[in-house]
Amino acid sequence: MLSCYPLKWAKRMHYDGIMSHFISRWLVLTIAAGVMVALLPGMHAIGDPPILGIGAFALFMALINASIKPIVHAIALPFSILSFGLIALIINWLFMQLASWLAMSLFDVGVVIDGFWWSVIGSLIMSIVSTIVGGIIGGMFAD
Repeated sequence: MLSCYPLKWAKRMHYDGIMSHFISRWLVLTIAAGVMVALLPGMHAIGDPPILGIGAFALFMALINASIKPIVHAIALPFSILSFGLIALIINWLFMQLASWLAMSLFDVGVVIDGFWWSVIGSLIMSIVSTIVGGIIGGMFAD
């Protein structure tokens, strides 16, 4: 009789791979959000210590990026093309505001964003830093 053990092991490895990818993505976004808050006077970390606010904000950014962001960007793609990317900026601003609101509402810590343009600049900084840090971390864990 065949055992189900290899199938259970494969499912467990798949789950562990997804969780380790999510945790590494959260770490990358936490570093990127920390750089963003440090560089921009229009971003303020709320929490004691401030890294708690940055980590909570990054957690919700990672959850949003993994769940609804691809769907919303796919739906808005025609409008984004017609507006030369302006819709993508607005979507990124909305997601940063949503992550900030969720962190502040649920954990009483987070990142406060002073306005639309700070969010736009912040999303650019987070994108650049997360690409660099993600490349470094991805290279460290490559087989």
